[in-house]
Amino acid sequence: MQSLERRQAVIVLDFGSQVSRLITRRVRECHVYSELVPPDTTYAELQKRTDLDIKGFIFSGGPSSVYDKDAPSCDPAIMDSGLPILGICYGMQLLAQHFGGHVAPAQGRREYGPATIEVVPEAAQNPDVYRIFEGIHPSPVQTEHLDTVSQMPRLPVWMSHGDSVDKLPEGFQVLACTESNPVAAIAHPAGMVGLQFHPEVTHTPQGKDIIRNFLYRICGCSESWTSSAVIDEAVESIRKQVGKERVLCALSGGVDSAVAALLVHRAVGDQLTCVFVDTGCMRAGEREQVVETFSNHLHIPLIAVDASERFLNRLDGVVDPEQKRKLIGEEFIRVFEEQATKLAEEQGPIPYLVQGTLYPDVIESTSHDTASTATKIKTHHNVGGLPEKMSFKLVEPLRMLFKDEVREIGQELGLPEEWVWRHPFPGPGLAIRVIGAVDKLKLDILRAADKIVIDEIKRAGVYRDLGQAFAVLTPIQSVGVMGDGRTYAYVVAVRAVTTSDFMTADWARLSPELLARISNRLVNEIAEVNRVVYDITSKPPATIEWE
Repeated sequence: MQSLERRQAVIVLDFGSQVSRLITRRVRECHVYSELVPPDTTYAELQKRTDLDIKGFIFSGGPSSVYDKDAPSCDPAIMDSGLPILGICYGMQLLAQHFGGHVAPAQGRREYGPATIEVVPEAAQNPDVYRIFEGIHPSPVQTEHLDTVSQMPRLPVWMSHGDSVDKLPEGFQVLACTESNPVAAIAHPAGMVGLQFHPEVTHTPQGKDIIRNFLYRICGCSESWTSSAVIDEAVESIRKQVGKERVLCALSGGVDSAVAALLVHRAVGDQLTCVFVDTGCMRAGEREQVVETFSNHLHIPLIAVDASERFLNRLDGVVDPEQKRKLIGEEFIRVFEEQATKLAEEQGPIPYLVQGTLYPDVIESTSHDTASTATKIKTHHNVGGLPEKMSFKLVEPLRMLFKDEVREIGQELGLPEEWVWRHPFPGPGLAIRVIGAVDKLKLDILRAADKIVIDEIKRAGVYRDLGQAFAVLTPIQSVGVMGDGRTYAYVVAVRAVTTSDFMTADWARLSPELLARISNRLVNEIAEVNRVVYDITSKPPATIEWE
């Protein structure tokens, strides 16, 4: 196992691309640890990270032009560190400019969307610069596009740029071109590579192979970021943080908090007590399932608290979704503090609180000026929604993990498969799936609707194919006809998406037969519903949740 003190890492500098975090995710899929950091992070700051053995850097894309007066840059010491650097889109242009090249508006070479790059034959003859493309060939469907003269591969890629490198820096060589752009990829024998296209997105089929070449062939990384290594490191870190103190875990019923609880339990055993709070905004059968799994199956101490009335009182008349999230986050903490006080009377103080915060939560909850040039999307109740004053110190063992990594760890820790593959459920629960003001009747309607949606999706055998699926109770009421009478009832929206990372998502193409069954059951079994609509918006421009 790789030591916690010196974990191999490739650092991603975020220059504002909305898919910057995908780079980090792709690196981790290659079993190499990666973090996304602001572009103004200094090399000296990173060298102080005694837990990281930095093997290289990746510069993300971004919306700026490198020649603009206020264009983001990075610490020159990173450029001159001697460590390998992969520049993507804006990152490539920044790399070229720093080392004496020139970047200008594309002059007819703007490229947005699918494109095809052709590897330059001279580059393929220089193994010191060709390492990024070594062993990469067109996918089977692209084989017919090989150049019959040069026999150099033409690879489908995804472009999104209006500027281009029109003068190479000294020592760099062109690796690939497109029909409209003679400089689509560049490299230097010292391990610096620039790609005008985006290898991190799925629209570049060989993109992951290209990133893997950078990690293994250029940075010299090993496949050390594995589930077992993550578990060992997390356990060691938790023990170091908590010591002999007692811990409460905020157990929501989702895979994130469940895996966090299992990690902490492995680290400190009976020092942990889990608390499940029924906010009145939970899914049907949630409380019963949590109690059965944790108390009877995993044998982890659990307290179930019915706080539904107090949560609904706090939410009374609240319409703004950000206010809902913050109120729920604060009330969660207050409930835990009360439980800790009761337990402290019997067992002594409990200073620590476990939460299932994930890396995307942290990224999306972070403002522009503190962690990323990407825009803040929304506040997650277990990150930005915490009150400023609380008695707990937080334990967040999943804070630097993506959802797929959490699921792998859950499987290794013995979490039941039904839990591992459960669709994500927001911390504020159904409160943010009732659009507008929340009350018990609306929650009951939505609870019943959500159960029908999930039951039918499971019955159709497509639950595991979807990243997330749920019902939304809209504030709209519409006219309908049922039997011989006129109705005026709620409109329910059904949302189902496919995604590999929850940072981007596409609406799921559910069969018309499945949608018909869902709609039929919703309007027949829930008297307050007479119309069903299906959300066909991707992320972006929408988010997965409606609020």
